[in-house]
Amino acid sequence: MKVREIFEAKAAALHTATPQQPLTRAIDEMAEFDVGSLVVMADGRMVGMLTFREILKALRAHGSHIDGMTVGEVMIDDPVTVFPEMEINELRQLMIEKRSRYVPVLEGEQLLGVISFLDVAKAVLEEQGLENRMLKRYIKNWPEDKATLD
Repeated sequence: MKVREIFEAKAAALHTATPQQPLTRAIDEMAEFDVGSLVVMADGRMVGMLTFREILKALRAHGSHIDGMTVGEVMIDDPVTVFPEMEINELRQLMIEKRSRYVPVLEGEQLLGVISFLDVAKAVLEEQGLENRMLKRYIKNWPEDKATLD
């Protein structure tokens, strides 16, 4: 299975912010849309990622005094990215090694969307379920006298 297959199976909504956007507004949007990340865009291209991890770090560093802070001050400015033809096992390994729960998918310079660790887990479960059903069907239809033919 490839990243493209996971990406095509999920909803296409892409939530974004700008580096100049107030951090409090970005937090409100993340809560409203129930998402754990925003792609930070400037001049039509991705310049970073904001995840709940960066927000928690900002809150820890500044207490509850984040008024006046911008997305650009706390975002990841060089996020891990993947390409659509990457194999899912390679993606899982990368996400674990880099501790990235949200990974932008790029085709060249074009941002296609974001894959979350939850998206990957769902895809793996669905694939395993399909394989399990196919194996059960195969075993169920196995000729009883097959063992004597070998």
